[in-house]
Amino acid sequence: MIQVGGRSTRSARPPRLFALLLLLLGAVFTAGGLQLVLLGGSPYYAVAGVALILSAVLLWRGRRSGAWLYLLILLGTLGWALWEVGLDFWQLLPRLGIFIVLGLWLLTPWARRGLI
Repeated sequence: MIQVGGRSTRSARPPRLFALLLLLLGAVFTAGGLQLVLLGGSPYYAVAGVALILSAVLLWRGRRSGAWLYLLILLGTLGWALWEVGLDFWQLLPRLGIFIVLGLWLLTPWARRGLI
């Protein structure tokens, strides 16, 4: 491994695999969300999809702002889910589960390495 400023380049890499996962999820949300809007449904999925894509691009570039944007997406999703279904755990789980799991992973030290 090559040393860069006291850190190896391997540990200084941004979380690109996570960024690719968010990009894929964002693309699916955007496409499905736009279709839902055309059918008269909620614009949430389209908006969340675009925000996930932006977060993925920022994380790919190693920007800490991508993680902060993901936090805003998570908080927005929480608000939307509570507004839509209330405090019913079984209805909240499919709306929040993947976002919470991905958010928890983003909190780990190895996921945050390489972010500036």
